[in-house]
Amino acid sequence: MRILIVNPNTTEALTSLMVETGRVAAAPDTELIGLTARRGFPYISGRAEAQIAGAIALEMLAEAHAGADGAIIAAYGDPGLHGARAMFEIPVVGVSEAAMLTACMLGDRFAIVTFAPALAAWYRDCVAIHGLVQRCAGIVAIEQSFSSIVDVQDDNLDALVALANWTITDKGADVMIFAGAPLSGLASKARSRIPAPIVEPIAAAVKQVEALVALRPRKAATGSAARPAAKASVGLPPSLAAYLANADA
Repeated sequence: MRILIVNPNTTEALTSLMVETGRVAAAPDTELIGLTARRGFPYISGRAEAQIAGAIALEMLAEAHAGADGAIIAAYGDPGLHGARAMFEIPVVGVSEAAMLTACMLGDRFAIVTFAPALAAWYRDCVAIHGLVQRCAGIVAIEQSFSSIVDVQDDNLDALVALANWTITDKGADVMIFAGAPLSGLASKARSRIPAPIVEPIAAAVKQVEALVALRPRKAATGSAARPAAKASVGLPPSLAAYLANADA
């Protein structure tokens, strides 16, 4: 099985971190293929950037989806997910969607802990889009600055763990999610320090793509996940324009 890890930001090190974290959970015959955006932002930190990143994610999938069995939108907040799910025949899963739905199987309410306050509004949007507001105990972020996006989890491990534990005692969270590509792999480091289940977003997404591929669901012919009608476009990257223009691609 070949699964694309579509990172719609430009930081190669984050792609490598997510692929490495996902491989721990992947089945032995699953190949994870990391893709990093060639343009955009080093990391996505808000609503406007997420809109841009979503379009970039669709471009990346149009170029690379042939021969893949499934794909993961590998940015917390799932930019471009619903468009990708409608456009492409392969199963497409978002890391935040996978983490939250998995968390709902482990407890009544989950908390989302992240590394920058600017992310909170975008993440609230994501919770609402997935219809999980009543299952979310809160979205919280550390206030500490960081020098490198790649080192943010190691530099702030104690603060992130303390904040996660606070959501359990003060917010009534049953399950924890560390959100954001730079926090990939943090679940394994923090597991012994937090008295609640921790869901690793990229690992949850890998397992859910594997499950969807095994279930072999039919592509929706009607409704919100149906393929859009063929349409000509102007100025889009050739691979994406060609795909949009051909409803049978």
